[in-house]
Amino acid sequence: MTQNPIRLLLADDQAMVRAGFRMVLDAQTDMSVIGEAGDGAEAVRLAGELSPDVVLMDIRMPTMDGVEATRRISEAYADATRVLVLTTFDLDEYVYAALQAGASGFLLKDAGPAELLAAIRAVHSGESVVAPSATRRLLERFLPSLPAGPLEQRNAQERLSVLTEREREILVEVGRGLTNSEIAGKLFLAEATVKTHIGHILAKLNLRDRIQMVVLAYDTGLVKPQP
Repeated sequence: MTQNPIRLLLADDQAMVRAGFRMVLDAQTDMSVIGEAGDGAEAVRLAGELSPDVVLMDIRMPTMDGVEATRRISEAYADATRVLVLTTFDLDEYVYAALQAGASGFLLKDAGPAELLAAIRAVHSGESVVAPSATRRLLERFLPSLPAGPLEQRNAQERLSVLTEREREILVEVGRGLTNSEIAGKLFLAEATVKTHIGHILAKLNLRDRIQMVVLAYDTGLVKPQP
């Protein structure tokens, strides 16, 4: 049985950039570009109309930037559509806001075709493109200068109250960028047990992946940026 291709929406204010991406992506047997948007508002509208599997979202666009567009798409179409943020700058300060808004990862625009294709496939399959350790470094670099997060900070303790003490411990270690095996060694648990706890945390807190766990750990103050 032939698997349905990954349906892609390109959101970038530069037509030449979109054309370059489309040429690479449409050449793949498992991918299909179903729409293009020149700004964030158009990306939100097309996400609703076309139901893409993955949106490749530029951060800096007119009318509505990629962060706000990511937030709206994640809130309205989280079950159907994932967002992969594209940025020109390594550790762009806007990337944190995009991850906080619901993006499943970020990628530099100058990444090679192989890296881009692997990232899209990973996001589509439910994985995160950015390692939690990289997200931690990103947060520690930009969090002190950014405004407070919205709902997460105001209702931090209430939101975390559904977790057991052990689940809180594991959320802290994920926030610090540790892998499952490293957490297992530190807390004297089987790696399978850590994986089970992480599954419970994701379900209880309605989080999509480990990246969102890291962001939440910082937003709620469970993990503090290193001085």
